[in-house]
Amino acid sequence: MLLVAPMKKLCLLVVACLTLAWPAKAMDNALRAGLLKLDPQTRLEQRCDAEVLDRITHDDKSFKADRVVAYAFATPEMSADAIRSPGAAFRSKGQWYRLKFKCQTAPDHMQVLQLRYRIGDEIPETDWAKYNLYD
Repeated sequence: MLLVAPMKKLCLLVVACLTLAWPAKAMDNALRAGLLKLDPQTRLEQRCDAEVLDRITHDDKSFKADRVVAYAFATPEMSADAIRSPGAAFRSKGQWYRLKFKCQTAPDHMQVLQLRYRIGDEIPETDWAKYNLYD
């Protein structure tokens, strides 16, 4: 399992929270500035995480996605401008769900060019600690 440094966890939380306030397609200056401070690989991860949260909430009103863990069940596969996360999870309304996604960004990792995702089964609360998921 991939361990995430405390600063990276903070970045994940900040981007996830900002995504709720500003749709990924209409990034404001504060979110843009925050992403530009990140190293390129972290920016790619954060931008894709923010986009998948936004799209899930936009595409299916029964979800209100507020957190994604790209490495919950498997290590994401990274390339220069893309991430494939076959074992992700996302949280909506206090419940976790399995998730798979593929995301490609522009070379600066600020614009998402393509995103495909698939929502899986609900994850039982008894499994949350095992996969570093929390409420």
